[in-house]
Amino acid sequence: MAEKQNSNFFPPKYADAIVGLSAKEQEAIKKKYESMKFEVGEAIGVVAAQSISEPATQTTLRSYHAEGRTQLVTTKGLPRLIEIFDARKMPKTPTMEIYLDAENNTLEKAREIAAKIRETKLKQLISEDSLDMINMRAEIVLDREQMSASETNVEEIMNILKKNLRSANITGEQNKIYIELKKKDFDVRELQATRIKARTIYIKGIKGISQIIIEKVKNDWVIRTLGSSLRRVLKIKGVNTIRTTSNNIFEVADVLGIEAARNAIVKETIDTMREQGVDTDIRHLLLVADVMTNTASISAIGRYGLAGRKASVLSRANFEETVKHLTYAAVAGEIDPLESVIENIIVGNLAPIGTGIVKLAVKEDEADGKK
Repeated sequence: MAEKQNSNFFPPKYADAIVGLSAKEQEAIKKKYESMKFEVGEAIGVVAAQSISEPATQTTLRSYHAEGRTQLVTTKGLPRLIEIFDARKMPKTPTMEIYLDAENNTLEKAREIAAKIRETKLKQLISEDSLDMINMRAEIVLDREQMSASETNVEEIMNILKKNLRSANITGEQNKIYIELKKKDFDVRELQATRIKARTIYIKGIKGISQIIIEKVKNDWVIRTLGSSLRRVLKIKGVNTIRTTSNNIFEVADVLGIEAARNAIVKETIDTMREQGVDTDIRHLLLVADVMTNTASISAIGRYGLAGRKASVLSRANFEETVKHLTYAAVAGEIDPLESVIENIIVGNLAPIGTGIVKLAVKEDEADGKK
C-alpha cells in the first residue's frame, strides 16, 4: 500500500525507480525529494545566481595558482567559470581525462595508448639536426628511444616527409635522414627554410593533443591531455568510453548529445569551484545547466544568450544595451506583461515573489453593506 502511495507521490519518470524498495527506503527517498523542492513564489533564479556568483568571486586570487608537481597548465578559477557560462566554443586550454577499460588498466598499456593519442611532430623525434654545407643538404639524426616510444620507424618517417616535402629528395640510412632540394640553383636560406619546415611536419597521433600525463587515481591509470578530440579518442581500443571526458562542452554535445553536455556543465563548474576551495549547492548548478541547454543547444548566460532573449523588454534593457532594447521595442510596438521580478521592481510594482504572488479580492455584501 505504502509503495503505491509513494508511486503516486513522485512524477511519472521517477515513480518506476522506487518499485521494489522497502517501505523504509521509499520513505527516506520521499523525504529527500520533498526537501529538494522549492516553495511556490521563491525566486530560485535570483537565489541560484547569487549562490554561484558570490563563491565564484573568492576564486579570483587563486585562479593562477598551481601545486608544486608535474601537471598540465590549464585554465582554472574565475576565468574557467566565465568560459563555461559564456558558452565559449573553444576553451582556452581544452583537456581530456581518458580512463582505460579493465583489460588495459596497467601502466604499460596506458603508455601504449598515450603514444597513439599524443600528436607527434618530427622535432620531437630528433636528437640532432644540422646543415651539411659541403653536400648542401639537411641532415637529421633520429632518437631511437623516442621513435620506439612513439611506435614509429625511419621508413615511416621518410614516407611522410616525401609526401610533405615534394620539392626535396629524401634519403636515409640507419637512424639518419638526408633532405636535398631538387632544384639546382638555391641558396642556404632556402635549405634552412626546408629544414625548419621538416621539423614541424606531423608524424602520427591525434592533431591538437600536444601534452600527455599519465597518473594513477586510486586503482585507475588515467591519461590527462592538453588538447581534446573526444570522437577520435573514443574509437581507440582500450579506452573506457563510459568514463572518458572532455572539458570542451560543445565537443561533448556534438559527440554524446545535449544531455551529456548538461552534465558536463555541472561537472566542470562544481569541479572548478571545489578546486579553489569554495562550493555551492549542486541544485543551483543544475538549474543553470537546465536553462542553458533546454533548447537542445548550448546558450550563454549573457547579452547574446539567455539575458538577451528574455520576453520582457524591461528585463532585457536592465541587463545591458538599455537604449538599444528600448528603441527596438518602441519601434516594434512590444508590450511588457510585467510577469517577472526585475520589470516589476523597475516600475515600482510589488514583485511577484513570496507573499507578493497572492492576490486578494474583497467581496461586499450588498444587503447589509458589510465587507
